[in-house]
Amino acid sequence: MTFSNLVALAIMVTTAAVLHANGATDIQTSAQAAEALRPLAGPFSATVFALGVIGTGLLAVPVLAGSAAYAVGEARRWPVGFGRRLLEARAFYGTIALATLVGMAVSLGAVDPIRALYWSAVVNGVIAVPIMVVMMLAAARVDVMGAFAVRGWLKLLGWVATACMLLAVLAMLATAALPLI
Repeated sequence: MTFSNLVALAIMVTTAAVLHANGATDIQTSAQAAEALRPLAGPFSATVFALGVIGTGLLAVPVLAGSAAYAVGEARRWPVGFGRRLLEARAFYGTIALATLVGMAVSLGAVDPIRALYWSAVVNGVIAVPIMVVMMLAAARVDVMGAFAVRGWLKLLGWVATACMLLAVLAMLATAALPLI
């Protein structure tokens, strides 16, 4: 996970440096993103961008569909897991198929992918705060976690991370409301 996050960070920093140096600071569409890569990829910029999107999709779709199937299946107390046969976990595999189809339908629809990525990040950031609070409360309970209940510095760091996330959300909401005032 650390390696993948370092690679993602390197990609973001490199892309930001190339785009900013070439004046591309306001990208609204996928076509603009592909065109912004022209200084780096030349005439192959659209191909490079398409391969990146396809590669990301090939990595993300199975993970997202699988995690959705696990979440729904465990919440509904269905048999879940890729170690189970199709007939044993029909609902689990059906949820994977449905999640994949919904993802394909959204991508083929009129939804702007850049805008969808932006808003999904905003929503994820906002809902992360209550999830982190619940997780910290549960993680500190001995009756829930037993010997693995968080204590000391780990508990403090968890609450500091939760507070930082809350402050980031509040700052985002405050700065988003400024133009409205």
